[in-house]
Amino acid sequence: MTEFHFCPVCGSTLAERQLPTEDRPRLVCTACGHILYLNPKVVSGTLPVSDNRVWLLRRGIEPRLGYWSHPAGFQELDESTEEAAIRETWEELGCVVELTRLLGVYSRAGASVNVVFLATFTRDGGLPRTTPEALEVRAFAANELPWDELAFPSTYSILRDWLQTFATENGV
Repeated sequence: MTEFHFCPVCGSTLAERQLPTEDRPRLVCTACGHILYLNPKVVSGTLPVSDNRVWLLRRGIEPRLGYWSHPAGFQELDESTEEAAIRETWEELGCVVELTRLLGVYSRAGASVNVVFLATFTRDGGLPRTTPEALEVRAFAANELPWDELAFPSTYSILRDWLQTFATENGV
């Protein structure tokens, strides 16, 4: 089931067991009975848009170093999904954004859950620039998107949804 062998509560051995209250086997501590639930993490991000162009970054870190993506990363326990999206955009694009609305929630088995907001740049928050996490930043028009160089399956889905939103809002 997993590479987890020890209880995070007491350090004793975990064993896979079918509990009467669960629909699938779970890892259960043999000493204290703690159930270790293995759930996906939340990735929170933005799709910054200005002048009908979407801003992407060429990833400066693994996974998928050198491929294009939107600014996003793992949400921390002490922040909301919205706060994480704004923080990740700052870390990856070096500028401050304002969230305008939820674009979508993207999930597939075995991967993190992605929550993506459309965003605009704030007046005094700077402009996108390269950072240690972004080798290159660029605004793409709808007909310029680098489909063959996208980092993740979710990136494809996010951009597809943006295109549908863009077309609807602009009568294209």
